[in-house]
Amino acid sequence: MRAIPGCLLALAFTLSVAQAQTAPPTTPAAPRRPAPPLPPAAPVPPALTGPETFTCGAAKSGETSLLPTAMVFDPVAGFDLKTVPTIANGICSSDKPLFFSIAVPEGNYRVTLELGGKQASVITVRAEARRLLLEKIPIAAAKTLTRTIDINVRVPEFKSPDGVPSRVRLKDREVGNLDWDSKLTLEFNGTNPSFHSLTIEPLTGAKAEPVIYLAGDSTMVDQDVEPWASWGQQLPRFFLPGVVVANHAESGESSNSFVSELRFPKIMSLIKPGDYFFVQFAHNDQKNGPDFPEKYRAIMTDFVNQVRAKGATPVIVTAMNRDSFDEAGHINQTLGPYPQISREVAAATNTALIDLNAMSKTMFEAMGKEGSDHAFMKFKAGSYPGVERDISDTTHFNNFGAYELARCIVHGIREGNLPLAKLLDRSVPDFDPTKPDAFAAFSLPYSPPQKKEDVTQIPQANLK
Repeated sequence: MRAIPGCLLALAFTLSVAQAQTAPPTTPAAPRRPAPPLPPAAPVPPALTGPETFTCGAAKSGETSLLPTAMVFDPVAGFDLKTVPTIANGICSSDKPLFFSIAVPEGNYRVTLELGGKQASVITVRAEARRLLLEKIPIAAAKTLTRTIDINVRVPEFKSPDGVPSRVRLKDREVGNLDWDSKLTLEFNGTNPSFHSLTIEPLTGAKAEPVIYLAGDSTMVDQDVEPWASWGQQLPRFFLPGVVVANHAESGESSNSFVSELRFPKIMSLIKPGDYFFVQFAHNDQKNGPDFPEKYRAIMTDFVNQVRAKGATPVIVTAMNRDSFDEAGHINQTLGPYPQISREVAAATNTALIDLNAMSKTMFEAMGKEGSDHAFMKFKAGSYPGVERDISDTTHFNNFGAYELARCIVHGIREGNLPLAKLLDRSVPDFDPTKPDAFAAFSLPYSPPQKKEDVTQIPQANLK
């Protein structure tokens, strides 16, 4: 049995939320914040040299025991005394969410989970900032179920094409976010969340997998605070092991700020042949003035060209509609020319298109005005944990709305015959936007927040 090396492992069971090699496009970029001096880069954790297994209780030779007395304390993650998991008879269990974190370098990792415990469980597993990986897996009492998931870990630092160190210009809300730290975080949630062991393996060399890079705004980002959600953070749930979703979308982004904030160059420093680049912009591009649509066309075309030059596959996603109905019960088109320009760029460049704008119109109209309200961030004060005053947001989504939009994306992957379709979870039937899921039948376990705050201000707050 090995002791946990403090320099390698950061283990956390907590109640809190598991909170280019090419130049950027030459098209005009938005006015941006002055580039601050680069902060010192965080120390890079030691790389895993192979699979590392962590076992609840006594471990076999070559494995690491997870014991309360062996928990390590670390400035980034640690054991929160407010909730101590029960570790007995080879099982880690709790009646509250459990979070496991391990310090690892940027990269992609396969995690094999031995789930189950003494009591019957229904377990949901998320990673990083609420990325949905496993959805409500039922396990009988005293039974074990093995599941495998693939996870991306990223940091803001990267090297520009000339080798000069660079860094994504994070917004205030991103500082300290679990999506940007040097650790892999797992959330075990649901009814009696419990597991026996987990094995983490770096997906490098011959084991490297295709990556789906997501570029977009707050309707795609990994929303780290309930009840906000996006389709980008729900998408991993629909894939089998064999592909990794790396969600680089961020709240407040437009096509040009995604370049000026160095988010696109960051992706270009990582993307490789066989990868995918899903791009969806429009909502914030509208704020750039009446002359911007043609600049948008140029930027989107440049995205396509640069991604292809890397040997990767671009996929253009038209932005979903807002919750805006006319008197006849039809969705109002509130996104100006941007969805149509996206279609035209896809046609002109022979790029795969997922027309989420069209599918969301069909889906919202099938839900009806009152039904679609259940998909958006519309809550009365006190109707949801942390919602202390009324909110009526017609752009952003809750878990249900984000989940339905992710199903639209999956339908688009199948309909477009993308090679990725072979890696979709076949246990989930194809989606028909004319027949959305019933809101009353939908649920996901609640991820408690890291700190008390007015959640009605997220993600609009701290966008500077």
